[in-house]
Amino acid sequence: MPRANETSIFTEMTELAHRTGAVNLGQGVPDLAAPPQLLADVADAVLAGRNQYPPAAGHPALRAAVAEHQRTHYGLALDPATEVLVTTGATEALAAACLALTGPGDEILAFDPCYDAYPADAGLSGASLVAVPLAVAGDGFALDLDALRAALTPRSRLLLLNSPHNPTGKVFMPDELAAIAELCVAHGLTVVTDEVYEHLVYDGARHLPIATLPGMRERTLTISSAGKTFSVTGWKVGWVSGPAELVAAVASVKQWLTYASGAPYQEAIARALGTVDAWAAELRATLTAGRDLLAAGLGAAGLTPYRADAGYFLQADVRPWGFGDGLRLCRQLPELAGVVAIPTSAFQRGADAAPWLVRFSFCRRHEVLAEAADRLAALADAPGRGPA
Repeated sequence: MPRANETSIFTEMTELAHRTGAVNLGQGVPDLAAPPQLLADVADAVLAGRNQYPPAAGHPALRAAVAEHQRTHYGLALDPATEVLVTTGATEALAAACLALTGPGDEILAFDPCYDAYPADAGLSGASLVAVPLAVAGDGFALDLDALRAALTPRSRLLLLNSPHNPTGKVFMPDELAAIAELCVAHGLTVVTDEVYEHLVYDGARHLPIATLPGMRERTLTISSAGKTFSVTGWKVGWVSGPAELVAAVASVKQWLTYASGAPYQEAIARALGTVDAWAAELRATLTAGRDLLAAGLGAAGLTPYRADAGYFLQADVRPWGFGDGLRLCRQLPELAGVVAIPTSAFQRGADAAPWLVRFSFCRRHEVLAEAADRLAALADAPGRGPA
């Protein structure tokens, strides 16, 4: 867990962006448009006075919409009354799940690098986070099945599976998921999945929820949210679905966190989920073009970014720029190139960390990305970029 009064790397980099006027490609905060009808529906709900506490489990229409979404997209049958819970973003769902299902002495496994909330959530419950390194494979990342096997102990209770994955942009392949599922069944692990980028998958890659695999429906809690899908990250509306007994355990914790939130947002999102395919296709096209624009800029600057099959982020090896430490580069990059990024070390917990990786966000308007790409390309021939 972070120490009291510790400044996060995200805060540090955001302050650097403000101070230097650099293009901020650090955090995954999109400046892309949301669906106009979704915004109109929220405004209507607010003006109609639907601004008080919704039911603790979530607006019935949203729970029904989530259940229908899981059925139509993945063939998962859910009872919206007992197997769907609305949360204050996926962040609350993840924290409540860890608090509900683990405690002191337990171990929570997560693939490394991992979203920075995971170790904090493990710390809140008193559990230990065990980092399982992803392997660098060609121009992307892959499951290291031997590393996962080696990480399992009698204290292993929970696997936090993030696919599509932040920060690498990896989508776990069906054979990888099958191997993970086999180990989870054999060792009695509960799986909590973070699938917030489920609709932002590119280049023909396919998102497959592990809950659809044999033996996994009964041991998997699936978490997602509206924030990334509809470019409304500030609304903080998420949900968790799965077996009734596991959802009830999460609800027993959630009631003492936020109890309930976002009544007008929930009502509007319930309508939007039914039309998500058309909207997501448009957003994917925008993000794919932005990714490719930024990748070209990194390439012109002398780097080869890793493949991003999903999400908001590109990983790049910055050693060709003369830096072996991504944190050191990120602290200098606003002055060197007028761009802010995040060192991937902020997401790494294992001994096999690669400190030379840096994460760049492409969930920005294309004109912003073009400016960042030009600035990065100009760094290619700049002298004095620093020792490796």
